[in-house]
Amino acid sequence: MQIRVITVEREYGSGGAMIAQRLAEHLGWKLWDRDLTEEIARVARVDHKAAQRCDERCDPLLYRLFKVYARGSYERHLPVDSDSGGVFDTDRMVGILRKVVADVASRGNCVILGRGSPFILQDRPDAFHVFVFASAEEKIRRVMTLGKTEKEAAQLVEEIDAERAAFIRRYFGKVWPHRPLYNLMINSKFGDELVVDTILQSVVALEKLPASAAQSVKV
Repeated sequence: MQIRVITVEREYGSGGAMIAQRLAEHLGWKLWDRDLTEEIARVARVDHKAAQRCDERCDPLLYRLFKVYARGSYERHLPVDSDSGGVFDTDRMVGILRKVVADVASRGNCVILGRGSPFILQDRPDAFHVFVFASAEEKIRRVMTLGKTEKEAAQLVEEIDAERAAFIRRYFGKVWPHRPLYNLMINSKFGDELVVDTILQSVVALEKLPASAAQSVKV
């Protein structure tokens, strides 16, 4: 069985976004991060200029859950109104998200960062799902390299993962992270390169298994 899609979910501050980028670069695959958000906006025919005005008309809780789901990446730039005048709230976004993620996965040779992608693609036999985590101390240390104080970093680490968990609970009905979903859960404290190498080795090992066995394997 050949793996054609790798999804990467991560705790905030664990370095998962950079790991996904390095993984895609190593494989020569497409990284769907910013481009995925732009594709959602394109499908929704979103008017970027109306974002602030329309944000006030959205369900504030649902919109906030998505906007902060992967704060520190590109999702926060997603506009919230379509050129047809309809409100682009989180309910509508998730409907479009499911279609867009399924579409990009069908093209293959891609790494998809977050957005609930492992939940959406859990039935694809050619998808490999990774969850990157780290200790609170490691996450705070990484966030502080972005110019945050220790107090600010600790608050972001706590709040953002709580918000991601709320998003997954509402739209996918699971406790985040949903451990049975992932092929590999890995601690990033030993460095991004080691994480990337481990993911690649795990993918190769899985591909060598018979298809019937590979479908039931969680590394």
